[in-house]
Amino acid sequence: MANDMKTGNSARKAWMSLMASAPEGAMMALWGAVDNRPEFNWLRAPEVGGVMVRGRMGGTGAPFNVGEMTVTRCSLVLSDGTVGHGYVQGRSKPKAEAAALIDALMQTDAADRVQRTVLTPLAEQVTETKTKRAAKAAATKVEFFTMVRGED
Repeated sequence: MANDMKTGNSARKAWMSLMASAPEGAMMALWGAVDNRPEFNWLRAPEVGGVMVRGRMGGTGAPFNVGEMTVTRCSLVLSDGTVGHGYVQGRSKPKAEAAALIDALMQTDAADRVQRTVLTPLAEQVTETKTKRAAKAAATKVEFFTMVRGED
């Protein structure tokens, strides 16, 4: 995922997706280590709301409403006019603010520093967590098989 976060809309989609679903503790610990945070003004202060989550059976079927999910969103503008948005799962206003600041910084000359100190380590942590969870699930997998009895 880290290599996808270089340029363009797909890159922005990748880092926004990562921040939206990353564990709050991991993201805020990495963000806490960043110095020289820029001044900003709110365009939309952090607010909690709900969004409807939709799904498709098998990924290709007709869409249906799965249910609602709580999200927190905000928008801000840096002193140079760069706008950042933060949309995160849950009710964490500090996480939404951090996501918006990171989004804004990723559009500036500070992008490489933020990529190196926050996004790449965060992507690695998320990947490691998914790998551990998959390994734990694989350990409990039951294989069913049929023995050939020799009778036709």
